[in-house]
Amino acid sequence: MATNYLNKEIHQVIPLEERLLDKIRRREHVAQNTHRLHIESLTLGQRLADGLARVAGSWTFILSFLGFLGLWIIINSALLIFKHFDPYPFILLNLVLSCLAALQAPVIMMSQNRQEARDRLRSENDYAVNLKAEAEIEQLHQKLDILREQQWAELVILQNKQIEYLERLLQARGSRSAVPRKS
Repeated sequence: MATNYLNKEIHQVIPLEERLLDKIRRREHVAQNTHRLHIESLTLGQRLADGLARVAGSWTFILSFLGFLGLWIIINSALLIFKHFDPYPFILLNLVLSCLAALQAPVIMMSQNRQEARDRLRSENDYAVNLKAEAEIEQLHQKLDILREQQWAELVILQNKQIEYLERLLQARGSRSAVPRKS
């Protein structure tokens, strides 16, 4: 039952594993600089979206935007007592905030999708490196097993030689003790 499962698994090798096996056969490096690969694949729009997400997700942006909102409210409430360009319910401010949120949310989501793609690329690279390491370790185990078997064979040969020498010594001693001694 286990062999049937393994045979099915062997025949269902995914393309990533096939590429990895090919690289192992050719003794090529498997590890890649995933950050560089990801950066090289970005379009101008994706780079702009990442930059906007970096800025919009920072404390500098949040604090400066809070300052902008506070300034807007102060100017419309206190300083422009007679001439309000956006009276109290701040409808124009709500429109600006809604437009900002409508534009900012999809850009941030696009950036997060690219982060997910970058993470996927990194995890595929980690998987390939781990598979290669596992294959290399398995090869080392096989080499160690072969060396161990050779050493055992050599030890058996040496042990047999030692037994032969001991038997000859015992025979030589036995033949000496069989000869009567002269006193």
